[in-house]
Amino acid sequence: MLDKIYIKQLHVRGHIGFQPWEKEKHQDIYVHYEIETDTKKAAASDKPEDALDYKAINKSIIDLVENNAFNLIETLAEKIAALILQDKRIIKTCVKVEKPDALRFTKTVGVEITREQHV
Repeated sequence: MLDKIYIKQLHVRGHIGFQPWEKEKHQDIYVHYEIETDTKKAAASDKPEDALDYKAINKSIIDLVENNAFNLIETLAEKIAALILQDKRIIKTCVKVEKPDALRFTKTVGVEITREQHV
C-alpha cells in the first residue's frame, strides 16, 4: 500500500499561452501535486535523509516554469509529471496546473493528469 504526499497551490510565474500578449507577460500559475510512494522507512527512522525531498521537487518545478515557455497548460502538466517521476521512489503522481483568470467570468482554468512509473 502506497502513501500520499501532497503539495497544494505552489504559486509560480511564467510564460504560458499562445496569444501574443501571453508570450510577453509573466502570468500566475498554480501547481498542485500528489506523490504516491512508500513513507514507512522515513516514518520509522524520523530522519530527513530517508524522506523524499519535496523542497527540492518544488525548486525543480519553479525552475521549469520560470525558465521555459509553454503554449498549453497540458504540456506544462506533462513536463511537471515527468520531472517528479525522475525519482524512482515515486510510483505515481497526480499533477494539477491552474491558470487563474484565463477565461472571462471564471476564477481559474486547469488540467489534472495522473502518471505512473514505467515498469
